[in-house]
Amino acid sequence: MSRFLFVVPPLTGHINPAVGVAAELACRGHRVAWACSDPALVRRLAGAGAEVFACAGAPEGTRPPELRGPEALRFLWEWYLLPLAEAMAPGVRAAVGEFRPDVVVADQQAFAGALVAERLGVPWATSATTSAEFTDPLAGLPKVREWLQERLALLRASVGDPAGRTDPRFSPHLVLAFSAPELAGPADGVRWVGPSVAARPAGAGFPWEWLDAGRTTVLVTLGTANTDVGARFLDVCVRALRERADRVQGVVVDPGGTLRAPVDDKDVLIVPSVPQLALLERGVGAVVCHAGHNTVCEALWHGVPLVVAPIRDDQPVVAGQVADAGAGVRVRFGRVDARRLGAALDAVLDGPGHRAAAERIGAAFRAAGGTPAAADHLEELAGELR
Repeated sequence: MSRFLFVVPPLTGHINPAVGVAAELACRGHRVAWACSDPALVRRLAGAGAEVFACAGAPEGTRPPELRGPEALRFLWEWYLLPLAEAMAPGVRAAVGEFRPDVVVADQQAFAGALVAERLGVPWATSATTSAEFTDPLAGLPKVREWLQERLALLRASVGDPAGRTDPRFSPHLVLAFSAPELAGPADGVRWVGPSVAARPAGAGFPWEWLDAGRTTVLVTLGTANTDVGARFLDVCVRALRERADRVQGVVVDPGGTLRAPVDDKDVLIVPSVPQLALLERGVGAVVCHAGHNTVCEALWHGVPLVVAPIRDDQPVVAGQVADAGAGVRVRFGRVDARRLGAALDAVLDGPGHRAAAERIGAAFRAAGGTPAAADHLEELAGELR
């Protein structure tokens, strides 16, 4: 039996892929624990019995919603990722000392996991929950790249091994990427395992009886972290869906409660959350989203084409991958109107090429092995280093 410590940021989209891998390892008899600044979130996603070591979190604050492009990326690092790493480091050190893992599995944006493991001489693997880092998102931005390298060096001097040289986003031992080259393109030194699609609650509170078998269901979601910027876009989606109500039903996820729906609306269902995997398995004609990596991969896993409207961070890269693969249509989040959104939706619903591309990528995802393949690689790493 080996011990695996998963170090994750307090972000649903980063924890969910690790949950399936952790569950697979536990089923094989290994011991699994977590280090996170939000133990309650980990237990909600991984199960109430999850062993979680609490860490401090990043300072409170919000990112200005109007930031886009390099400014948004730099703000994310300066405001959130780097402070989070410094805050988590003492808790991760304590977790390693108490749990004594054979391998640390560090999320690609939980730098404390990689740097503390490096400093303490513990083998570590990277859990890459987005493929954007493999495409060099800073290409053409030399000043941002130089600034980032300087900040990572300072972070390593503070919490890692000052003599180390490895980028904390890429383990020299093992990089697990929850995608496939058919979507993300080739990358050296990466173990492509496809999405980690693990069982989740089936959504007992969702009104399944609302769905009309005679119409195509379209899911609209902007994930869990974009409630501050999504009101206008969701309203555009609702208008485009209503114009197609003779053949389409829309399920719109509105966690911020920005939209209002008539009572007994039979055309557009507005809900704060959905059992996304269960809905995709039930049958969805298209997904309209922000090009968040998890949402994109879960849709493609089920062979569902997309309309992608990237907002910031890795989303433009992922949206480009979807469009380049032919599995969807990209629109401009801040400028698209109901006519253009509707045209994009018609294209993915009516054009067989988009669905065929989505199904091809879904087949590649399944062939990559998913959570069992990820667990195999981690077991191999643990065995090699004993």
